[in-house]
Amino acid sequence: MFGILQLPWWGYLVVLLVLTQITIFSVTLYLHRCQAHRALELHPIVSHFFRFWLWLTTGMVTKEWTSIHRKHHAKVETDEDPHSPIAKGIKKVFFEGAELYRVESRNKETMEKYGQGTPDDWMERHIYSAHSAMGIVVMLIINLVLFGTIGLTMWALQMAWIPLFAAGVVNGIGHYWGYRNFECEDASRNIIPLGIFIGGEELHNNHHAYATSAKFSAKWWEIDTGWLVIKLLQTFRLAVPKRVFSKLQTLPTKTSIDTDTLTAIITHRFQVMARYTGEVILPALQEERKRASKTSLRLLARARTILVRETTLMPTAQKTRLANLLENFQSLRVVYQFRLKLQDIWSRSTATQKELLDALQEWCQQAEATGIETLRRFSGHLKTYVPQEV
Repeated sequence: MFGILQLPWWGYLVVLLVLTQITIFSVTLYLHRCQAHRALELHPIVSHFFRFWLWLTTGMVTKEWTSIHRKHHAKVETDEDPHSPIAKGIKKVFFEGAELYRVESRNKETMEKYGQGTPDDWMERHIYSAHSAMGIVVMLIINLVLFGTIGLTMWALQMAWIPLFAAGVVNGIGHYWGYRNFECEDASRNIIPLGIFIGGEELHNNHHAYATSAKFSAKWWEIDTGWLVIKLLQTFRLAVPKRVFSKLQTLPTKTSIDTDTLTAIITHRFQVMARYTGEVILPALQEERKRASKTSLRLLARARTILVRETTLMPTAQKTRLANLLENFQSLRVVYQFRLKLQDIWSRSTATQKELLDALQEWCQQAEATGIETLRRFSGHLKTYVPQEV
């Protein structure tokens, strides 16, 4: 059976990749950044195109996807997280991620609590939600008409694309394997720095650290193709980023802790802790390794990870190693304790601004009094931080 379009083998492959990339951008721009996190405003024409395309190629309902993703962030890495590999196991999430999505989509409480603000127009009620499976049937017919028998294979791959890459790779691998720029209180990882295959969703740790940012890349060498598409749409006034990841700003002449310092540190707390790791913890670890005996070197093996990782994410064996490490190396114990004290400042949800300011000033005074040069310099750097200019 031949279709209207006769293409060489590579032509069908190119068409498939283009179609699946449109689906990827529909998920990451419309469902994820626009609907779930309100980090992006899309022109109604663009928004509806993405909604229509998702109906054709995935059958996903906006309210269901948005609700499940918001719940994932609210209950991350707990038994209530719809798809945490930490709670449910990597095999379960990777191979059965789509089924976990379907199960949670039938949870009315999830839909009511986390689905606020999603589209509720005539098309959504009578077409997209009411007949979600109809779209993928229409897509099958279109593929068969255009490409003939091979269109069936292309359609099958289209249908498997999001369950594999979104449900399996991002939700599974993205919380199991990769590197971390920021030590947020979940197991999120950046899978690779080149977010070119699944629209920037590869940069999952960056997203969890700054969930309301429309931009997922944080380092100069990271690429977020979803952000590139946003910038293109913005050129034609079809998209407006509402919030974007920003780097810590400093005022070199500033030498005291004030409310500007406090605001900047709380807003960019994950960046502050990343700098603390690089400017305080790693130098202290390096010095201990220089003077360590063979026995001590064994204790210091892989120490970097356990000195910066959230203890809630550590298995018992790692917690035991951390305790032994801190017991045997005083300098590491001191810088680790100051790390915890600094984190505690922005964790005080009921504290007043004055109480937080006093705590930060006290932290700097105590850090400088330790006589540890890296702590003294870091304290000086903290005082130069200012809020991002709008």
